[in-house]
Amino acid sequence: MEEKIITGHKNGMLVLLLTIVLYIAAVAGIIFSVMSQILPLTVLCIVVLSLGWIPLCGLRVLKPQEALVLTLFGKYIGTLKGDGFYCVNPFCSSFNPAAKTKLNQSGDVDGGHKGSDILVAMQGASAAVEVGGNKKISLKIMTLNNARQKINDCLGNPVEIGIAVMWRVTDTAKAVFNVDNYKEYLSLQCDAALRNIVRVYPYDVAPNVDTTGDGQADEGSLRGSSEVVAARIRDEIQAKVTDAGLEIIEARITYLAYAPEIAAVMLQRQQASAIIDARKMIVDGAVGMVEMALERLAEKGTVELDEERKAAMVSNLLVVLCGNHDAQPVVNSGSLY
Repeated sequence: MEEKIITGHKNGMLVLLLTIVLYIAAVAGIIFSVMSQILPLTVLCIVVLSLGWIPLCGLRVLKPQEALVLTLFGKYIGTLKGDGFYCVNPFCSSFNPAAKTKLNQSGDVDGGHKGSDILVAMQGASAAVEVGGNKKISLKIMTLNNARQKINDCLGNPVEIGIAVMWRVTDTAKAVFNVDNYKEYLSLQCDAALRNIVRVYPYDVAPNVDTTGDGQADEGSLRGSSEVVAARIRDEIQAKVTDAGLEIIEARITYLAYAPEIAAVMLQRQQASAIIDARKMIVDGAVGMVEMALERLAEKGTVELDEERKAAMVSNLLVVLCGNHDAQPVVNSGSLY
């Protein structure tokens, strides 16, 4: 289905004025014909008053970044795009299967909440009619923010993640006729793409994990590679919704955390890993300082130590350098031997 843009129909104001003038003339004609007892003129004016409203059914008003898909007896005839006051075939009907679909996104009235129907009802019958009968398709950039999902990462750890997707309609014909409901279709594809990509990555950097599919282990993770993960999610969604006439502009991770049932355990694990890494760094530094001290003493010949004294010196230095508290040295005033 290819999109057809209808042009040259911005004559709605002219048709409206001509219809008003015609009605005024018909009323004046009835008055004149009754007074003059001209029966044919009276019948003609009554017919005009009875059928003159039909052209008004073809009037359409569009705001900037809005479109209207028109069908004539079930056949797609074109799309109105651009702001203006249009006049089209009065027997044409506008079609938008997603007009009443409300998701948790910008551009929707109720934001996906269950109590929105009550809110609309309280706002009056006119507001309800406007929400239910609006068949216009917004061409603006909208943000879809679905509910958070609980997904197992590549290591089997359950994580909660949420994304925000910026999207817009680029082809109204595909959006209306290629899928049943393009908003619900987009929402479903966002959830599916999120699950497919998250299952490839670990929450944090893990050894021997290939996230790129090249057979080589890398340091990709959900927490450390959020930009890469978001880009892959965007590409995954775009590949699925192209046939629906939608463009995915950007995808962003808005929430990322371990699932509540393992959050405390994983926090302890991270703390333990941080303590081990810090201790390893301290020990490596202490061993290097001891080696340097022994080499400098031997190089300058300051003192000659046998293996037993070297071991005692190394032990004392490691205790001082690796201890959690400040060292309390004991000064030996006697002989070292």
